[in-house]
Parts: sequence; structure tokens; C-alpha cells
Amino acid sequence: MQHASAPGTLAVDLDGTLLRSDMLFESFWSALSRDWRSGLRSVAALSQGRAALKRALAGASDVDVTTLPYDAAVIERVRDWRARGGRTALVTASDQAIAEAVAAHLGLFDEVHGSDGDTNLKGEEKAAFLETRYGAGNFAYMGDSRADLAVWARAGTAITVNAPQALRDEAAARAPEIEHVGAANRSWKPYLKALRPHQWMKNVLVLLPMLAAHQFIPLTLLQSLGAFLAFSLVASSVYVVNDLLDLSADRAHPRKRNRPFAAGAIPIADGSWMAAGLIGAGTLVSVLLGMPFLIIIAVYFITTTAYSLVLKRRAIIDICTLALLYTLRIIAGGTATGIPLSVWLLAFSIFFFLSLAAVKRQAELVDTIGRDKEGISGRGYTASDLSVISMMAIASGYVSVLVMALYVNSINVMELYSAPAFLWGICLVLLYWISRVVMIAHRGHMHDDPVIFAVRDKISRGCLLVIVGFAVASAIF
Repeated sequence: MQHASAPGTLAVDLDGTLLRSDMLFESFWSALSRDWRSGLRSVAALSQGRAALKRALAGASDVDVTTLPYDAAVIERVRDWRARGGRTALVTASDQAIAEAVAAHLGLFDEVHGSDGDTNLKGEEKAAFLETRYGAGNFAYMGDSRADLAVWARAGTAITVNAPQALRDEAAARAPEIEHVGAANRSWKPYLKALRPHQWMKNVLVLLPMLAAHQFIPLTLLQSLGAFLAFSLVASSVYVVNDLLDLSADRAHPRKRNRPFAAGAIPIADGSWMAAGLIGAGTLVSVLLGMPFLIIIAVYFITTTAYSLVLKRRAIIDICTLALLYTLRIIAGGTATGIPLSVWLLAFSIFFFLSLAAVKRQAELVDTIGRDKEGISGRGYTASDLSVISMMAIASGYVSVLVMALYVNSINVMELYSAPAFLWGICLVLLYWISRVVMIAHRGHMHDDPVIFAVRDKISRGCLLVIVGFAVASAIF
């Protein structure tokens, strides 16, 4: 398609146009991540209008504009405009300070105009501003939303960005000339990816009380599956919130920058509604399982939220919290089914999952050192902590095997298993697997999460099958 001659100035919107994101939500989640109190205090400024809210959030946040998900096609269009002798202006409803930071990073704009704390430069306000500054029909405007229709009506050329067909048609009816950059491409796949369904494997832990007690009646199975569903829904809501809080850290990471929110594949505004909907659905399922289970779910959600906001930045506390969250799943399974939990199971889970949490941090530190960085972004560790974290992973893992060995000799085992000697095989397999996982993490060959690594690793899956074989043999022989 031939581009129209430059009419003078190309005005470019920021949110959803130049940027595959929204700086209002970006700054809100950044402020909340830095200090949850400052984030909530900024929202109080909304009583003075959206422009005041944006100004408050801009001051409370720390968004790294160099890693934001910019639209390459829009940037190319702006460069082409300048190459043909036209002027360019970044005109956005985002706060002026944020707009100037973006413009300074890109180096593509001759002018920068944003909201000033009093005026929200959007819709009719933006249209009036551009008409006064450049004259009706003497500028081209790139936008992406219905709020831009008023601006396109006064522009010489309307340029839509990734707009759905209905919006394109409305813009064409108002503007004398129209061009289109990109096309609306909403897929459900990024939304599913944001839920991290592969992480639901961790929630299989709610089935452990049923399996350990050998209670396989239909009601117990249904209750356990209900607990699995509730935890999966609530856990996904937490993953969404965590991704929103970790936007800057994820974009600085070689793999995590491809997560849907960090990459701009999903609007951040959608993430806020996703989190709320998942929490609501998980709460509904929890209510059906009884008040004690609902309390456990509430504790889990509060703890994970505290982890996302504060605890993950505290060395050692973060690892202990992760171990607690794994163990809470087991406690929830016992609560949902009414099966009493043994001290042996709880002790094993605490030490075993403390080991896995330490391995997770070990893997992150090894990766960080490999990228010549001093510490993990958004965490409380430095490269010099690696040896200590590795020792914690090994020691905790071996203690969990010791607990398992002591359990094999307990009275409980004699009552549940006809051939408990086979359970010693489980101890040997665990000893091997923990040692191997720590070694793989030490060599830098592990995924950040050892649970996901275990699901994908053939040898780990083989170890699981051998463990199940020993458990079955001890029960039937």
C-alpha cells in the first residue's frame, strides 16, 4: 500500500499503539510491586481524576522503558515518516514523565505531549489539543481504540494499529484518508499460557492424604479432585498476579521475557480481570468443600500474595515460604477429605520441599552468574550465596530421606503395608534423585522450577515409576 505524503506532523499514541501494553496498568503494578502501600495510596488520587492518578502512579513506579514491548511495525512506520521529511510527536494519555522517558529511549519524536496531572490527554481532550496545535486536517494520527475516533475525525490521515474490523470501519467513516498497520489478532493461546496449566502438577499433592491412607472410596476421590480444582484455579490467579508484579524482572530475563504479559501478548488490563475471575471460581469450589478447606485456601492465597509482594525478596524466608506452600496443599487434601495427617508425612514434606525450593534458587543463581550478573533480579540473593544455597538443598533433601527411612520402621507402616521392606527402595530412589537434581542445577542445566524439570525429564519420570512400583509392591505382597 502506498503511504500518503506526510501532511506535516505524525502524532502517535503510546498505549496499545507504539506500545503493546498500557502504561496506567504498567505503572500501577510496578508501584504495587515496589511497595504495596504506595501502590494503594496512589489509587486514592483517583478521586482527583484519572490524570492525577497517572501522575501519582508515575511517581510511585519504576518502569524500565528500555524493556517495554514496543510494536516494531509502528516504530518502522514512524521512522519512514521522518525519513520522508515529516515531523513526529508522541501524544498520549499517559503521564508526561513516562512519555518523555519513552521518547528519550527511542529517539524518534520531535515533540512529546502527555497528561499533566490535571488534564487527561485522551479522546476529545486529545482531539482538541491536536487541532489547536496543528490545525484541523494538518496532522496524521496513529491510534488503536475507540477513544481515538474523535482524533481521527479531525486528522488529515487516520492510521489504525492492530484494530478490529469494526473499529477500522468507524475510523474510515470519519477520516478523509485512512491507513492500517497490523491487524487484530486475539488468540486464546496466550491466555491459557498465562494460567500456567503445567504448574497444576504441583496440586496433585492434595491427593497424597488419600493415597497414603489407602482410602479410595468414590466420595474421598471426589473431594480430592474438588480440592485439586480449587487449588488449580486459585494458583493460576496467583500466577497471573505474580506475572503482573514481576513485569520488569521478567523482561530482563532471557526466558521469562516471553511470558504473555511481559511480551505484550495479553493486555495487562485483561490480567487484572483474569485474576479476579479465577479467585472467584476457586472460592466457589472451596465453599462446596466446607469452611475448613476454605480457610486453608484463604491462607494459601494470602501467603502467596505476601510472597509475591514482599517475601520473595527476603533471603531464606522465600525458600521457607515455598516449602510451606507445597505442604499446605497436602494439608488441604487432608482437610477436604477428613483424613488425619501423620507427623511423618508433614515432616517429610517440609524437608523435601525446602530442598526443592533451594534447588530453584540454586538454578537461578547459576543462571545469573552465567549471564555475568551479581544477583537475581527481584530476589534477595547474590552470586556469593550459591554455595550456601546448594548446601541447604542437599541437606534438606537428605533429611527428608531420613524421615522416610524412620517412617518405614514405624508402627503405622505395619498397619498399612503387608510388605513394608519394599519401601526401603523408595528411600534409595529419592536419595539418587535429589543428588542428581542438585548436580544438574549446579551445572546450569535445569529449568528454574525443579518440579517442572522433573515432569519433563525422562530419568525423573522413570524414578517416579520405580517409586510407585515399590509402593504398590509393599501393599500387595
